[in-house]
Amino acid sequence: MIVGLLAILAIQDTARVAEAQSVISQLVESYGVSAAEAPVRQVVQRLLPTWARSETDTAGNLWVRVGQGDPVVVFVAHLDEIGYRIDSIRTDGSLVIRTRGGFFPSLFEAQPALVHAERNDIPGVFLPRDSGFTRRTPPPLRASVGATTRAGAESLGVKVGQTITMPKEYVRLAGTRATARSFDDRMGCAALILALRRLDRAKLDHQVVFLFSTREEIGLEGAEAAARQLGTTPRRVHAIDTFVSADSPLELQNFAVAPLGGGAVARPLDNSSITPPAYVDSLVALARTRGVALQVGTTNGGNDGSTFTPYGVVDVPMGWPLRYSHSPVEVVDLKDLVSLADLVRAIAEYW
Repeated sequence: MIVGLLAILAIQDTARVAEAQSVISQLVESYGVSAAEAPVRQVVQRLLPTWARSETDTAGNLWVRVGQGDPVVVFVAHLDEIGYRIDSIRTDGSLVIRTRGGFFPSLFEAQPALVHAERNDIPGVFLPRDSGFTRRTPPPLRASVGATTRAGAESLGVKVGQTITMPKEYVRLAGTRATARSFDDRMGCAALILALRRLDRAKLDHQVVFLFSTREEIGLEGAEAAARQLGTTPRRVHAIDTFVSADSPLELQNFAVAPLGGGAVARPLDNSSITPPAYVDSLVALARTRGVALQVGTTNGGNDGSTFTPYGVVDVPMGWPLRYSHSPVEVVDLKDLVSLADLVRAIAEYW
């Protein structure tokens, strides 16, 4: 009897991981540099449950409202990813580019590039900055689509103001691990989608807002617009974003250690907000009651929920452990995505 029950649970876990992978892989393989999130927003809309009614505000944020009454609780995950913007096209056809978000330029240097044009993506490269053995102050990173003149680049459809990233692909690793670029914050978006798919709307006795925000990487701009619109109405906001973890051979183990595969992470202290201890205790108790794996830790970085706190809204941010943040090879564990989605659902239904 026990063996049969364990087999059923194992099958269910496998199915949950498979669904999580189906959602996150589609989100990761869409492109949306800050202020150019429309393709990602369209993928989110396609992946939402059929009953969900969404709306897009003037800041580009996507809203899904469920339930009615007080208290209003907000979940927010951002749509955008780091990337570059084309500032100018030089006479030799190379592209002068500016970062959109926090960057390690060396990770993009001498790598393939994609210019996101109106009709299609234009392939290119991020140019190596020199071939010498020493380099004290490297010149700014530039890109090229192969053209040798400004007119040649423009004839391909390249324009000032377009965004540029590198090609990316979701890749499954051993066990339940996976790697790609822009898990930050497509994992958060996936968690909201998965929670909405399983949400028991009959259990809601108040309104819950699921918000997919824009321009987080360049200053939390989309969330700030949403917070301004909602004002003092919400009681709590849960920013769902990366927990930059020291679970890596490269990192010291005295700060921000939350092992991959250990479950979702409550991040009550970061560079932008502090969660009152009573709320942390309540979240931990809820996770324990609902059987959801939850870790607690502090990390660097900010979160969208901090834009709500000036209005008296309590910020209770959550995330998942991530290795190699803002690199082309971010690494996650799909079990943490399942855990995070379960936690979002539990909060919506019971807290």
